[in-house]
Amino acid sequence: MCKDNYNKAIELIEQYNDIADFIGEQSEVIVNKAEQALGFIIPPMYRDFIKRYGAGNFGAEEIYGVTSDNFENSSVPDAIWFTITERSESNFPQHLLIIYDTGMGAWYCLDFSQATPNGEPPVVSFFSGFKTGQQNNNIVAKDFGEFLLSLVKEEIEN
Repeated sequence: MCKDNYNKAIELIEQYNDIADFIGEQSEVIVNKAEQALGFIIPPMYRDFIKRYGAGNFGAEEIYGVTSDNFENSSVPDAIWFTITERSESNFPQHLLIIYDTGMGAWYCLDFSQATPNGEPPVVSFFSGFKTGQQNNNIVAKDFGEFLLSLVKEEIEN
């Protein structure tokens, strides 16, 4: 598993911590509860992100994660709550986990149906309001590390 992109993103977040606003560390117990609620194992890089930061903002970029273990009565940026809510309200696919809202109708999701043997799924697009059969689920990043690094670099450069 190549974690170079992820590690570089973490270095940049720490270097530019003045524009970082995260919920804070989440315990292994809470991550395990999130997995039970979702019905799948959270991949290594995203798991590390949640354990380090929980969820929150890097500059203007809001990255969904875990804010607490109350997945029934939460709000954005809680990825678990948002995904479970969308599953129940709009037949959102079981194999996707929403981690980012573009603000232009697309959500970026971890796609567990395409996870690599090391457990890292790609980040794909999903357009709310369109039926699952009408979705292309274009890959926007090969894994969470690539996605996070791209988001962090874009925010630093702007």
